[in-house]
Amino acid sequence: MSADRFTQAHARAAHWGVAAKACAVGLGSAAAGANIGFLYATEEFGPHLSSILTFLRGTTGIAHWVGGAAPGLCAGDEEIRDGGALTVMVGTLPKGHFHVFAGDPGAWPAEHFPSVGLVHGDPRDPGLPDTVEEVAAAAGFLVGGLLSTAGPPVQLADQVMAGGLAGVLMDGGIDILTGMTQGCSPIGPVHTVTEAWDGVVMALDGHPAIEALRRDVGELLARDLRRVAGYIHVGLPVAEGDDHDYLVRSLVGIDPAHGWLAIGGQVAEGDRLMFVRRDANSARADMTRMLDGIKARLDNRPIRAGFYVSCVGRGEHMFGVPGAETALLRRELGDFPLIGFFANGEICRDRLYGFTGVLALLPGNGK
Repeated sequence: MSADRFTQAHARAAHWGVAAKACAVGLGSAAAGANIGFLYATEEFGPHLSSILTFLRGTTGIAHWVGGAAPGLCAGDEEIRDGGALTVMVGTLPKGHFHVFAGDPGAWPAEHFPSVGLVHGDPRDPGLPDTVEEVAAAAGFLVGGLLSTAGPPVQLADQVMAGGLAGVLMDGGIDILTGMTQGCSPIGPVHTVTEAWDGVVMALDGHPAIEALRRDVGELLARDLRRVAGYIHVGLPVAEGDDHDYLVRSLVGIDPAHGWLAIGGQVAEGDRLMFVRRDANSARADMTRMLDGIKARLDNRPIRAGFYVSCVGRGEHMFGVPGAETALLRRELGDFPLIGFFANGEICRDRLYGFTGVLALLPGNGK
């Protein structure tokens, strides 16, 4: 099923009311007949999220809204991280084929399986990883990210709430294309953990873990392993034979005396592990790979709407200039309404990731 193209608007202002009014004006007549809205605010406007929702609901007449407050916004062609700002997108989804939920999605997923969820999580909720797995198992597939860690409740699912997972589920009656891009690239083979304890990897492939690190990073970095900080990370593959699907964890400590490595995550004997490099060129190349795959699946269909969630450590921090990721999206896919945010962790399928970008597109009919 398909409907009209979505419409996006965004605004910066010192006061939330000014920004909300500017967004409403930017939407214009597009709100008439729309039945769902997406709303993201910078952290400065997070405390006013309930008032912003009330204003936009009253102005547009749209009942269903999802979103929240985030560390930064992807707003059309812009990347916004500082000050007060809002980005809004409204459109129409087929009635009966979508479901806004907060916490437990109820019986809807079982009755509409499989579905895809555009979701937002509270990073302050320690049970969130389990919740993501549970909702994904019930629904089918999730894309999204973790919102702000600051201030009052920052999630939005028809009302402002905190904790757990919230968003909108869309069943097979709504065509959705998804993709994930890593911010790192593998620099060596996949190793097997042969000894580990409480986040410390002692041995890989039967040898001290530091030996594998030295081989994989190359002679220049191996001379002074202090230089790998923030540049070399650990990748934990999650699918056999798929080099593009791995969880990135920080390399938080090196013990040359024992040959041990401390990582920001738990591993056990028998787990697989590889070393990955984080840099702008690797991230750009992998994002281009993802977009090439998306283009092939689009098959020249127009894009009604796009949703992009990027790690808070990407964007300007990774590419050196603001708007690099949205520019690449435009270059490869053309002009379409785009909304999203910078996240404290990204959600794809049934897992939480880091240093990634997650894209969801609603294609239209025709070519």
